[in-house]
Amino acid sequence: MPFKRQEATTTRNVFLVGLMGAGKTSVGKLLAKDLRSRFVDCDQEIERRTGVPISVIFDIEGEEGFRRRETAVLRELVQLQGVVLATGGGAVVRPENREMLSKSGFVVYLRATVDELWQRTRHDRNRPLLATGDPRQRLAELFTQRDPLYCDVADITIDTGGQGLRTLVNQLEQRLREYVPQEPA
Repeated sequence: MPFKRQEATTTRNVFLVGLMGAGKTSVGKLLAKDLRSRFVDCDQEIERRTGVPISVIFDIEGEEGFRRRETAVLRELVQLQGVVLATGGGAVVRPENREMLSKSGFVVYLRATVDELWQRTRHDRNRPLLATGDPRQRLAELFTQRDPLYCDVADITIDTGGQGLRTLVNQLEQRLREYVPQEPA
């Protein structure tokens, strides 16, 4: 599979997309360390800038208000050079976000099954989109809605199920070496 956006490789940015619980933050931190890059978590950056948890933003401004904030922060973060960026799970919902990601770096979709995502998120009370009567069903709906968007924006897809973090990051690094030109030694 050829790299979709060859011009994006010059930034040496890696953007991680996927649903909540896919491992974007865990993978991103270890990958950034291995690549000697800076790790940035978009959701944590939004919380840092606003001074409140994302759940509070959802309570006050709703999902649409949060998405506006997310797009504004993402617009700044994709301009950085040499970063590993964990996006929020819903960042791909807005077409302008998908376009920014595609043009500014190498996009990796960390994919997991609904059952795996549910096992990873079921005890987390800081997931506003899962604050429903049937959070597992809501997660399945989000997967159905967003999986095609993740697939569309991704340069590569990595299955995160059934393997340890180190194995997953090693696999991702191998795939990146296949597609991203290496700096001269």
